Amino acid sequence: MNWATAGFDVFGQHVYWTDLIGNACALVTVWLAIRKSIWTWPVQLAGSALLFVASVNAHITGNALKQVLFGVLAVYGWFRWSRGTRDGGTLAIRSASPRERALLVAAMAAGTVAVALLFTFLNSRGLNISWAPWPDAYIFAGSAVATWAQGRALVDFWVIWVAVDLVGVPLAFTSHLVVSGAVYGLFFVMVVFGFRDWLRQSRRLEAVTV
Repeated sequence: MNWATAGFDVFGQHVYWTDLIGNACALVTVWLAIRKSIWTWPVQLAGSALLFVASVNAHITGNALKQVLFGVLAVYGWFRWSRGTRDGGTLAIRSASPRERALLVAAMAAGTVAVALLFTFLNSRGLNISWAPWPDAYIFAGSAVATWAQGRALVDFWVIWVAVDLVGVPLAFTSHLVVSGAVYGLFFVMVVFGFRDWLRQSRRLEAVTV
């Protein structure tokens, strides 16, 4: 057994160390995002690398690809937040405009359909990309849109994460990624608190700038 598949058994389920540590990084990422810390992004980058390995071992291609995308978006978010907090400034968070919200929903819907059709096509060719193409695609597209919106400091990214978690929890458990399933459940609670805090702060900022 190499490091990528190393782990331990809990109640008959094998838990990968990569899954455990990667999800620990993911939880810390959410906590740091609530605090609007720039460390959100390097921690997310490290967690994505570990969860990529865990997802490949569990044959969840969509989730693995999501981690690659997370890595790219972490670099984007790191750059955006660094610019937004230059010279000790406070990150200017805000609610999305109606047009931005429409674009976020449209991107999530279009991305889900496109990725699901791609996974289904590849499965039909015997590549076995994903055993659950539609939920896998939904999580992939939703996670991408949420992380992009987070990089732009939009309060609405928390709401998108709630929508992703509602599918991510059952999919993780049925894929035998016990730690991921449990963490998705914790995510849900943390996301609710994060949304509340960011919404309050954005309203205070809007009141000051009006």
